[in-house]
Amino acid sequence: MNATDRTPADLLGSALAADPGRPLVTFYDDATGERVELSVATFANWVAKTANLLQDELSVEPGDRVALLLPAHWQTAVWLLACSSVGVVADVSGDARAADVVVSGPDGLEAARACSGARIAMALRPLGGRFPQAPEGFVDYAVEVPGQGDRFVPYAPVDPEEPALIVAGREFSGAEVVERARAGAAELGLTGPGSRILSGLPYDTWEGLSAGLYGALATGGSVVLCRNLESAGDGVLDKRVESERVTALAR
Repeated sequence: MNATDRTPADLLGSALAADPGRPLVTFYDDATGERVELSVATFANWVAKTANLLQDELSVEPGDRVALLLPAHWQTAVWLLACSSVGVVADVSGDARAADVVVSGPDGLEAARACSGARIAMALRPLGGRFPQAPEGFVDYAVEVPGQGDRFVPYAPVDPEEPALIVAGREFSGAEVVERARAGAAELGLTGPGSRILSGLPYDTWEGLSAGLYGALATGGSVVLCRNLESAGDGVLDKRVESERVTALAR
C-alpha cells in the first residue's frame, strides 16, 4: 500500500488504483445463509454513493458526527469508509442524541429516534434490499443510495489529524486509524497482499474493526466478515476457512 496514505479513504483509493478487481470484503450471515463478495471496485462504488448521500443529500460537513447503530456487516464497512471520505466522525454504537445523523439497522431503530437530525434506516437484507415499508421517521438507505453519483469528491479536503472514528468511547483521528491498523496487522496474521482474515468479531471495539476491515485495508489484504457465526453448523467454519483460502482467524 501507499506509505503516504493518511486516512482510511486514502487506503481505499490506493487499493482501487493497485488492483480494483480483487476481493476486498466477503460477507457471510450464518443466520440467513447470505454470502456476498465485494471487489475493491464494487466496494469503492458503494462508498462513493454513500459519501455523496452524506455530502449532497444530508448536507453533513467535516467534523459532524454520524452514529452507526449497526452490526459487523459489509454495509457498515461501507459507511465507515464513506464517513472517512467526507471527513465526518463515525461514532460506532454511539449515542444518537449527540449525533448529527444516525444510521441504524432494524435492531437499533428505537434508540436511533433520539437523534434530532437525519435518520437513515438499513434493512440489512441480502443484496442491499430495502424495507417493505420504511420505518416512520427514517429514510430508507436502499431507496436513496442507488441514485447517487458513482464518483465522490469532497467539497473540502479531509484533514487526517481531525477526529474520524469513535469506538468503545475512544476517539481516533484518520491518521491514527491508519497507523494503528498498520501497526497491529502482523498480530492479526495480516502480512501483506494476499493475506485473508476471517473475522467473527463485532464492530463495537477497535479489535473488531481492525480485524474486520482496517487491518486488511492497510495491508492490501482482504476480509471474510462473518455475522452470527455462532449459528454456523458443525464443520462450517473449517470448510469456510478452506474454501475462502483464509490465512488468519479472529474470533
